[in-house]
Amino acid sequence: MGASASIPETVDAAAAAALMGSASLTFDAAKFTELAGESGTLTTAEVNAYLNSALPNSAFVFIKPHANTAAAQAYVKGALEAAGCSVLAEGPIAGTDIDSKKLIDQHYYAIASKATILKPKDLAVPKDKFEEKFGEGWEAVLAEDRAVNAMDACERFGLDAQQLEVEWRKCEPAGKVVKFGGGFYCGLMEVGDKKLYVFNAFFMSMRSKFVGEANSIYYYSVEWDPAKLSWADFRGKTLGPTNPADAPAGAIRAEILARWQEFGLSAEPNQGDNGVHASASPLEGLAEKMNWLEKGVADETFGAALLRNGLSEETVKAWSVDPRVDMEGGAASIFDTLEDLSVGDCLAKCVEVNGFKPAE
Repeated sequence: MGASASIPETVDAAAAAALMGSASLTFDAAKFTELAGESGTLTTAEVNAYLNSALPNSAFVFIKPHANTAAAQAYVKGALEAAGCSVLAEGPIAGTDIDSKKLIDQHYYAIASKATILKPKDLAVPKDKFEEKFGEGWEAVLAEDRAVNAMDACERFGLDAQQLEVEWRKCEPAGKVVKFGGGFYCGLMEVGDKKLYVFNAFFMSMRSKFVGEANSIYYYSVEWDPAKLSWADFRGKTLGPTNPADAPAGAIRAEILARWQEFGLSAEPNQGDNGVHASASPLEGLAEKMNWLEKGVADETFGAALLRNGLSEETVKAWSVDPRVDMEGGAASIFDTLEDLSVGDCLAKCVEVNGFKPAE
């Protein structure tokens, strides 16, 4: 494990200001003087608590390709600012870059890793479940090169993403699909005279909406005061739930649904094409900025806080792809565990999970 960031045993106002600056936080000299008292210094524990208390909520938001118009960009930025969010950075990311850098694949890593990033030989396929479902051994299938990820399936079958999706959907009613775990599916696909085991073939259709010269996203890196807007309200009220038809009046997704023609969209939004994506927690916000904006862990306020509070850079990077992590009550998705937690609670939970040691 790598080294985490550290704080000197005691710090004065100048040192605290430097630490705040390195974490992209604003130094409050009056608050420091109040806490430090006559000594003019704070202990390690005190300054860490001081730094942690100043953390903003920080998220990555983007307009999806189907809704990426100038009118939608202006509306979304205004709505974020009206909700109390500061837009720190914004801009387009081209579909060609999304494709070549596999940005959307990393974004949906749990699903995409099986579809485009990893080869079947690198997947943890439960051999017993595979044989029980398909009646033959996994090792034999591998040895005979009869298993492919979704990207290679397009090439082997001579299909595009939409055609692969159509053929995949034929497998389900035929009873030729097995679920090995969350976001981990295998189907026996027959196209013409070719028969292959394919992993997560449905992802290619999702991916095609983001890649290529005709597509792009428009992003906003935002932060806001958690005392004024909780993460749950940011997602539930400012953004709105996944299905825009269920979003409260005034939510971004509800407005894009109601005004889609005014904003220049080519079709009415729905649960999949719902206009806008936003991070589900501070950890996801960090992970998404590391992916889409190529930020380092320590470049972001929440990343710097994780390092300062004992997590290693390796752990943060490992968590950025949503692994199942050991914690009280059993292993669980780290993203699911932190969903909708504002920055203080999210940081505390990360520190707790990082320090958990299973009973031997």
